[in-house]
Amino acid sequence: MSSTKKNNHILPTIVIAQFLCTSLWFAGNAVLPDIIKNFPAETNLLANLTSMVQFGFISGTLVFAIFAISDQFSPSKVFFICGIAAALFNLGICLELADVRLLLLFRFLTGFMLAGIYPVGMKIASDYYKDGLGKSLGFLVGALVFGTAFPHLLKTFTASFPWHYVIFATSALSVTGALAIFILVPNGPFRTVGQKFNFRSCFDGFKNQGFRSAAFGYFGHMWELYTFWAFLPGMLLLFNSKHPNTTLNIPLFSFLVIASGGLSCMIGGLLSQKFGAKLIATIALAISGLCCLLTPVLLFSSTLYPFIIFLFCWGLAGTADSPLFSSLIAKHAPASLRGTSLTLVNCIGFAITIISIQVINLLAKEMNPHYLYMVLAVGPVLGLWALLRDFKRN
Repeated sequence: MSSTKKNNHILPTIVIAQFLCTSLWFAGNAVLPDIIKNFPAETNLLANLTSMVQFGFISGTLVFAIFAISDQFSPSKVFFICGIAAALFNLGICLELADVRLLLLFRFLTGFMLAGIYPVGMKIASDYYKDGLGKSLGFLVGALVFGTAFPHLLKTFTASFPWHYVIFATSALSVTGALAIFILVPNGPFRTVGQKFNFRSCFDGFKNQGFRSAAFGYFGHMWELYTFWAFLPGMLLLFNSKHPNTTLNIPLFSFLVIASGGLSCMIGGLLSQKFGAKLIATIALAISGLCCLLTPVLLFSSTLYPFIIFLFCWGLAGTADSPLFSSLIAKHAPASLRGTSLTLVNCIGFAITIISIQVINLLAKEMNPHYLYMVLAVGPVLGLWALLRDFKRN
């Protein structure tokens, strides 16, 4: 039996495990209306709850980068341990918590462990698929998007049950995904045991123009994406409140819009095989930036169908570039620090999401909501500037 046939199960296993484990990411957001009943004085709970997961992820990626964990140790074992730990911390929010700081701590710790799942999953894929990495990461990041959306779907199906069921289910999924990687995915044939952390060499990738332009494109993409996802239920709620005859199912449509991005990740990965990752990423980033600029018109449409179509267009475009940026970063990163480079860029990108979420949260109290989400266009514009400069040099 050829090695190719022996490894036929690898990518599907990584994709499914990534989906199962990353369902923890927005589990708290999906049950936010129920959690907030216990903390009615916390007016910024949406922004803070989301930001703490992101902050935990950033802290985790820093630790992983400093100790080059996914390069020094078996990435499959790292994924397994973090998937189990994240599931346990996720269960923590089901406890009777009187202090909101404990709630935020559990979300922080869950985010910390996700640092050993998302970028490490990409590292595992890069150890198996040296060629066609854009396609592989397209499926992998698509799984992340589906996982992020899935708690909203769980909330829809468990609406008649206590909210804790969503948390129980996502923790069980994470344990299942962790076990799948541990049992079915050994170290890949292209794995290179990395060198120990060196602060200067950690940033060596940025000396490469291709790495630099992809990283800055990714940073612009991240300024927009998670803030859109975090505030999407609020957008749907606002539409319902302005149109009393419309009763959109907010958890269901939140799931559908976010999950549509998983499909575009996969399509983008396939298109990159023919047209190149950089070109497809640039087009996707331009479309999502245009969506930000069109929010004053289409997000506040007086009729249902233009509103829904617009959200789906935004959801599709907003994620299509993500796996392509990751594949470009992996391609141009130093081989012995590929995992650390992916982790470091993820760390910076998620730090940007916290700033973006908090900026929108603050501006929401000060400016006309019709123009609020135009601020998200700043990221795509700057990302496009970096990408187009690289096109000109080539």
